Amino acid sequence: MKAQQLYFIEPHQVEIREQQLPPLQPDQVLVKNLYSAISAGTEMLVYRGQLPVSMSLDENLTASEAQTINYPTQYGYACVGRVVEVGQGVGADWVGKAVFSFQPHASHYVCALDRIIPLPEGVDPKNAVFLANMETAVNLVQDGNPRLGERVVVLGQGIVGLLVSSALAEFPLADLYAVESIDGRRKLAVQAGVQATFSPEAESEISALQEKLELNEVCGGADVVFELTGSPAALNLAVDLSAYSGRIVVGSWYGTKSAEINLGERFHRNRMTIVSSQVSTIAPELSGRWDKARRFCVAWGMINKCHPAQFISHCLEFAKAGEAYRLLDDSPQDTTQIIFDYQD
Repeated sequence: MKAQQLYFIEPHQVEIREQQLPPLQPDQVLVKNLYSAISAGTEMLVYRGQLPVSMSLDENLTASEAQTINYPTQYGYACVGRVVEVGQGVGADWVGKAVFSFQPHASHYVCALDRIIPLPEGVDPKNAVFLANMETAVNLVQDGNPRLGERVVVLGQGIVGLLVSSALAEFPLADLYAVESIDGRRKLAVQAGVQATFSPEAESEISALQEKLELNEVCGGADVVFELTGSPAALNLAVDLSAYSGRIVVGSWYGTKSAEINLGERFHRNRMTIVSSQVSTIAPELSGRWDKARRFCVAWGMINKCHPAQFISHCLEFAKAGEAYRLLDDSPQDTTQIIFDYQD
């Protein structure tokens, strides 16, 4: 059968192509997509041509393994659909099951059975499409390792920032604050459970945040700062807000973007740690006790608690893919999460 597949043709240009799918092989399934989510981080770097040419795409993406970013290319990693046909050796009871998969945007796809994840009973497909980002949020929180009574600041309240804030709201922290320039996202952050939000563009608000963190007091400052803005310049603010021996967790993928970072007196004298957090692997200190399956279980649990579909700002039919990327590129302040709807 034929599928509608999204291709990035060149920077700032996408198109939907009709492609013949390969015949089902043993242990494979054919899935009809219901929804897929656009990544406003990594995926928009692909759209804008801002990924390093030597950088391979995420190892979870079956259609993109071992590829570098050469146009035209497919991308995407958050699909929820239903199994409509199975290959030899796959039980007939798989037909009709709702599943998640790390697949590029497409109306249908064929993949091995071990590359799909069944949705737990009762999970709505619009919530399930957040599994990849929720796993990222779980990984970020694990890398930050927040402790009882600590002060935590999350820089950036895009979708990953909102999910991180939702997860952190479950912890017995002393304080949980968010920094975000877009008013609508600040409101969502409070909805997610942060105690207060601050605009990075208002000096008075950053001063108020520093006062709340008791930055100039003994034992003052943020114990953990999560940098999730996608802007490397935000690392300077993370340093400015951090406590002595504070942890700065960088979850943004900057691609080819760079910025000057002040690693002078405050950073040098305060024994801060900058942590690179990336979801493709398990942190070494956890790898003896954790694997991807265990982390997915935690992510599903968080999805059931916070119902992330509340953060969807746009649900567009797949045919309007070009409009979706232009909206994210030109008016990010008007979006939180865009998903594609493949249903007839």
